[in-house]
Amino acid sequence: MSLNYKITPKPTTNEKIYKFEANAFLVQNTSYEFHNIDQAKPSPLAQELFYLPFVKTIFLAQNFVAVEKYDIVAWDMILDQLSMAIEDYLNSGRPLVNTPSPKPQNITVYAESTPNPNTMKFVANRTLVPKRFEFNNSEEAIHAPLAQELFQIHGVSAVFMHQNYISVSKIEAISWTDLIDSLKILIQNFITQGKAVLTDAALQEAPSESGALPTQPLIQRNDQDKEIIALLEEFVTPAVAGDGGYIAFDSFDPKSKTVRVLLQGACSGCPSSTMTLKNGIQSLLMEMTQGRVEHVEAINA
Repeated sequence: MSLNYKITPKPTTNEKIYKFEANAFLVQNTSYEFHNIDQAKPSPLAQELFYLPFVKTIFLAQNFVAVEKYDIVAWDMILDQLSMAIEDYLNSGRPLVNTPSPKPQNITVYAESTPNPNTMKFVANRTLVPKRFEFNNSEEAIHAPLAQELFQIHGVSAVFMHQNYISVSKIEAISWTDLIDSLKILIQNFITQGKAVLTDAALQEAPSESGALPTQPLIQRNDQDKEIIALLEEFVTPAVAGDGGYIAFDSFDPKSKTVRVLLQGACSGCPSSTMTLKNGIQSLLMEMTQGRVEHVEAINA
């Protein structure tokens, strides 16, 4: 039975670019960028889209098609048209990209320590996953082949994936000197061989089944939630991502002025997480919201 593709348009930080996300991977281990119809010869879909007069640039990567438009038209006038065109094409069974000649991949992976002594960050020179995933055992990683292989190494207790890095947590009884080389080699070989880090099912299953971290769509949030999420993404996410972790917004109670967050990756179980929450994030939100936030709590601490 063939997959029934569904497309969901999502805005990006660049107001001229929209991402059209699919419920399955479109390309694995590579990406494409086209600036005109001639460059788009490898992709019949991209060539069709360039016949639309407002299309400036097309990006194909992982589970999405991103389109940059000219200023001659507003997004609300063309979103439905683009979504339908992409969805209809994918469901037609025609190839998204004509099979290219295989090219050797120059994949590099390096390890970084994190503030959490039981978590190490492994960074690749390419994007690995389209969103955040966290697995606490091999059963949770049923749709994540790379994570499953990592769990086969004795001592691995959790795997967190985000963008171009993987944070691996270990049990305290095992030393990093016994693990780090094996983990680095496994990750680099896995990617170099062109294996899928995630399967299509990881994008289709419910968060509790796939390992994808649950998130409520931003459009369904109220203005207070959106303000706090924006502050976290701008001021907190880059800092903690550099340490192999993530702090995700869960909820805000305006009565108690309390923000609840989830600690993920290297942040989970980190000895310095309490100090980060109180002296860093709590102080930041108190100041930036002019006192509308007074407390920050980790619900999984």
